[in-house]
Amino acid sequence: MPHLPPQELADRLRSGLLSFPVTHFTSDLQFDEAGYRDHLAWLSEYPVAGLFAAGGTGEGFSLTAEEIDRVVRAAVAEVDGRLPVLAPATGGTATAVAQARAAEAAGADGLLLMPPYLTEAGQEGLVEHVSAVCGATGLGVVVYSRANAVLNDRSVERLTERNPTLIGFKDGVGDIESLTRIYARVGDRLAYIGGLPTAETFALPLLQLGMSTYSSAIFNFVPRFALDFYADVRAQDRAAVYRRIREFILPYLDIRNRTKGYAVSIVKAGLAAVGRPAGPVRPPLQNLTEAELAELTALIDTIK
Repeated sequence: MPHLPPQELADRLRSGLLSFPVTHFTSDLQFDEAGYRDHLAWLSEYPVAGLFAAGGTGEGFSLTAEEIDRVVRAAVAEVDGRLPVLAPATGGTATAVAQARAAEAAGADGLLLMPPYLTEAGQEGLVEHVSAVCGATGLGVVVYSRANAVLNDRSVERLTERNPTLIGFKDGVGDIESLTRIYARVGDRLAYIGGLPTAETFALPLLQLGMSTYSSAIFNFVPRFALDFYADVRAQDRAAVYRRIREFILPYLDIRNRTKGYAVSIVKAGLAAVGRPAGPVRPPLQNLTEAELAELTALIDTIK
């Protein structure tokens, strides 16, 4: 059984910064459960509103169904109710439903419903896909709107009417008109989560559209900086936010943007830079070069 009912989960998620931990691997690319649990124990010392296991930053796309189950169970066991744990539901509808049920059995509090793999779909098909996952368990569901599964405002409205367990909308597109339309239609019925890569870049303007929180990848390796940045966003301290963006986020983005997939790889490199290595990324991702790791390490040293 989940620790939190869906609406309580929504309230928790919208109340603070969200943690999307990396998944630790050994040198031969096997799941390193001990390292992962040690990482979660460290992150859990900081006040965040929720933990999303095996998400995009956690390389969920490279994990088998059995590995995802192991990661989710390890997260549930390590966190032990101190904060909500959300598990991924990925792939086609049947696969996503099976993962949702496995997450419920593992004791997760909720689900992050990822876009279905590869295939494109119309709005009607996406509504049915999301509804099938919502109906498969009693868990609260956050739908991730991005890539080949971008939901429009009317679809979101229909989904909220049909599915009481749909509690959140994570945006990976950044279309201001679309977000305005969605909020105008459903208001605070959903918790809104910023989900663009390095979400700190967009956090302040998106706050005006009802997005009180976002998925922070940098929280993995600079948790205090990430929390201070979030506090500045919530206080709408423009000077502090843009100072932090200028001094750290922009040079960080300059490294991240050099190679596709670095949005994940740079997070594991950040952990190596602070002396808490999480192992390599799995193909098709690639690790930062030694020179880039040294550059990132020097950048992190400027905010310690």
